[in-house]
Amino acid sequence: MRLSVVLFLIAISAVLAGSVTIKSLVFPTETSTSYVGMTPKKPMTLNAFTLCMRVATELPGERETILFAYRTSYYDELNVWRELDGSLSFALAGGTVKFQVPPFSALQSHMCITWDSSSGASTVFMDGRKSLTKTYKQGHTIQPNGKVIIGQDPDNYLGEFDGKQSFVGEMCDINMWDSVLSDSTINDLFTGKRVPRGNVLDWETAEFEVQGQAQVVDRELYL
Repeated sequence: MRLSVVLFLIAISAVLAGSVTIKSLVFPTETSTSYVGMTPKKPMTLNAFTLCMRVATELPGERETILFAYRTSYYDELNVWRELDGSLSFALAGGTVKFQVPPFSALQSHMCITWDSSSGASTVFMDGRKSLTKTYKQGHTIQPNGKVIIGQDPDNYLGEFDGKQSFVGEMCDINMWDSVLSDSTINDLFTGKRVPRGNVLDWETAEFEVQGQAQVVDRELYL
């Protein structure tokens, strides 16, 4: 039997067994040099978005930790943070909105953030559970021509990272849409059901720029 046929049968068996193999990003230690760049599928001119990822970290709660950064030449257009008090926040070119959520741990959590410029409505989902809605940056537009960086917070367009804010742990399944997904679709994402892939960032087809000690490994995602 040809190797290609064997691999196809293995892949089909995995799907039938309730799992798929995906890429995962591992950041083993605190550094100012390790990060992974992701290439968006389209310019990030956004008046709404849904950003989702799976996160596991054993970093203590009393530490600022960057989870996602998108920066242009002039501004941090979109940053997602775990704050000193353990809350989750995101910032759009200045100012932040915070949510008190369950802490991250060594056990993987599924997190989504939604924002709609027309109303300013902002929410967080943790493992399929929706937070209260807050109003933030109504009428704002996220600007294009920036860089998406996972694992570090760039203080300027070219870098300048602070290791004390770096992410240490594992992330995967980072997807982004230019709209607010329905609550049921986000719950389907959490449970591993197939939904339309992100049209801004698509984890299955993403191109990675891996720097420092960051690693891309294969892992099983159970459905």
